[in-house]
Amino acid sequence: MEIWMVASIIVFSLLIFIFSGVPVAFVLTGLSAILMLVFMGPNGLYMVVGSAFSQISTEIFISIPLFVLMAVVFQQSGIATQLYRAMHMWMGSLKGGLAIGTIIICAIIGALSGVGATGTITMGLIAMPEMLKKGYNRPMVLGAITAGGALGGIIPPSVLMIVVGGYAQLSVGRLFLGGVIPGLLIATSWCIYIAIRCRLNSNYGPALPRHEQGSLKEKLLVVRYVILPFLMIVFLMGGIYIGVFTPTEAAGFGALAAIIIAAAQKQLSVSKVFESLRSSVRVTCMIMWLLIGGGCYSALITCTGTSSLVSEVLSQLPFGVNGAILVMLLITFFLGMVIDGIAICMICIPIFVPVMINLGIEPLWFMLLFVITTVSGFITPPFGVNLFYMKGIVSSNERTRDVTMAEIYRGTLPFIYIMVICILICFFWPDVLTYLPGMMN
Repeated sequence: MEIWMVASIIVFSLLIFIFSGVPVAFVLTGLSAILMLVFMGPNGLYMVVGSAFSQISTEIFISIPLFVLMAVVFQQSGIATQLYRAMHMWMGSLKGGLAIGTIIICAIIGALSGVGATGTITMGLIAMPEMLKKGYNRPMVLGAITAGGALGGIIPPSVLMIVVGGYAQLSVGRLFLGGVIPGLLIATSWCIYIAIRCRLNSNYGPALPRHEQGSLKEKLLVVRYVILPFLMIVFLMGGIYIGVFTPTEAAGFGALAAIIIAAAQKQLSVSKVFESLRSSVRVTCMIMWLLIGGGCYSALITCTGTSSLVSEVLSQLPFGVNGAILVMLLITFFLGMVIDGIAICMICIPIFVPVMINLGIEPLWFMLLFVITTVSGFITPPFGVNLFYMKGIVSSNERTRDVTMAEIYRGTLPFIYIMVICILICFFWPDVLTYLPGMMN
């Protein structure tokens, strides 16, 4: 059978099963096993099993359950509520201050969790009712919380970057450092947009009354809630930057530090520890099944020559290297609208890596662009995952049950446009992504 026919069968079968609603992990695993048996015979099954085992035994993936545990402990301990209280007092005097503070807290939560949904879920439960009560524009509130949660996929320690680094054979520490500047750039751009919009129309985000802003003494007292999480972020990233410990070791320190901080702030209990462990095991199992499926799929497209064919097609596109990069990013962006970020990595990286090698594209720079573009799909209609997290949150609140998906889409669109502009900045000025990794010891 011709290679193009094999490639067509693989691609169309994958798309059919994904859009039929079958879990992506089982699609990748089952489809790879069946098609390897068809195209390569019984011996092909050995390659599927070997590739899957090799994938999940990659050392860097040990850090995933530890970072997930760190995220869940922070979520269970109520630290986000304390952070919001601090931002409420310090930012409330500004027009749009609560929405700006929400973006900042989402960035901090992203740096403490590495999971894109954590910020959206947490701030949706804590910040949304408060902002709507204060008269903030509802679509803007929905958009800020939905978009802010996506920062967890870009700002280190990002679980998505760990998967990309392990799958593309890149330094996870360098990926982490490469995500710092674009993450801050996107968060700052969103804050500037909110500030300008509320400045032009104060009804979008009115400043809090003087009596709700708190005294200087009260503001100084709530700073203590920010100090320990901030020091932990600096400790983890600084340790990776100067080479004191690896990302896997940093994950262990982070999980332990999260438990210590929660205990120090009297937010830890046996029930919360048990729930944290149970949730982290559940999330880790989901991720590992995706990694197993990705290993099987990688073996399939490599052994059948599909990756080489697609690489050759992309390499011959017009506009040279930049044209191929833009096409790969567009594929990633559109996939981000319909499936999970880790699943996108499993599908795209085995195809994109040969293209990078053939065209001489800087791997670190491109994979950071790939991560940011994947994350942008989390908040992009019609099926961005954060949009549905937001819909689930508003449906559970009596005051916001009338919120429609169209209203969430409308509120999120300005944040998507700004994120696309930031991606273009990273594309045309590669130093935005490579400056900090280049200085790493």
